[in-house]
Amino acid sequence: MRIMRKIIEIDEELCNGCGQCVPGCAEGALQIVNGKAQMLAEKYCDGLGACLGECPTGALRIVEREADDFDEEAVEELLRSREEVRPPAPATQPCGCPSAQIQSFQAATPCQAANKPVQLAGQAALSGSALSHWPVQIRLVPPSAPFLKNSDLLVAADCVPVAYPHFHSNLLAGKTVMMGCPKFDDAEAYIQKFTEIFATSSINSITMAIIEVPCCSQMRHILKEALKRAGKEIKAQEVVISARGEIISKGPLA
Repeated sequence: MRIMRKIIEIDEELCNGCGQCVPGCAEGALQIVNGKAQMLAEKYCDGLGACLGECPTGALRIVEREADDFDEEAVEELLRSREEVRPPAPATQPCGCPSAQIQSFQAATPCQAANKPVQLAGQAALSGSALSHWPVQIRLVPPSAPFLKNSDLLVAADCVPVAYPHFHSNLLAGKTVMMGCPKFDDAEAYIQKFTEIFATSSINSITMAIIEVPCCSQMRHILKEALKRAGKEIKAQEVVISARGEIISKGPLA
């Protein structure tokens, strides 16, 4: 049956065939054909848009038009048929880039900590990396990533780690980080991804870190709108950094 509903639309001019959207679609509705992403059939697409944030070129978007109704039973049958013939999973994404390979890092053992390089006189203090997982880019982190579950989430603008010299020790330590640029990236795709994360991952708290420049303020709107759509009230604070690397303000998400 054909109805008016939301569904994914693919811009073939923008699509570069990287394939990052394919594993991002839990229903298996997308595939790469002749170097371009294509939808297998309208009935396989639920219109949620989880694949949008995986596309590095912005070739995917959600539109509302007449389409075949979403068929959950058909999706289950499709996924079941693929399980029966699925080859061993590759170590990387179809584009050959390992950047989206999910990894969680273990804390250093006492032996490893004792064997850190010795700080020489005159050197800046080195506290080591506080990063606990990979990937970190908002576009590459799937909402189902295990490191998101029950985490304290740090959402940082791309420029923050460059400007703020104590990023790892004062902001990142003990948190799960997702990074992106609210000016140049797709704000709606970010909102949709965070909406799904907030709705499903039981986030404990949110810390937003941005630079004082006006374009960074869009991150506030992204997170507040995602919380609204998810129907969640999560403790959220913001940290604003100056372009010279100083904390200007710190308090509840404005």
